[in-house]
Amino acid sequence: MLQQQSTPDYSADIVAALATQGGHLFIGRGGFTLHYRDGAMLSGYGCEPIKTQCIAAGLPVIDSRCVAFDIVVHLTLRGPLVAVGREPDAAPWRGLSYAPLHAVAARYAAAGAEIWNIPEVDTVPIPANRRIAP
Repeated sequence: MLQQQSTPDYSADIVAALATQGGHLFIGRGGFTLHYRDGAMLSGYGCEPIKTQCIAAGLPVIDSRCVAFDIVVHLTLRGPLVAVGREPDAAPWRGLSYAPLHAVAARYAAAGAEIWNIPEVDTVPIPANRRIAP
């Protein structure tokens, strides 16, 4: 007999992320990570339910699943980390430095990632040959 599965409720974690400077949801090919305090995160694989809840709550979301793998690897390894619940380092930002959320999101947006609820950043279209389907 099939059992009906309910959608997980991430509201408490989302509220914590909204209350934290730099709190956000990052989605990649390996699943999602909700950053909600300095050093605190929630990870999982069911991306769409948490993405929908975060967008509705106004939490910043970066979804990199549609960006070519080599570009995501470059951004991840050579780019800065988001300063979650801590002060960002002074610019210029490099690998393993801490930058404001909007600075990191802008790099992903320039690569074609979907960006939600970050007013300073717009998703930038990239050539079709550099994008992959989510």
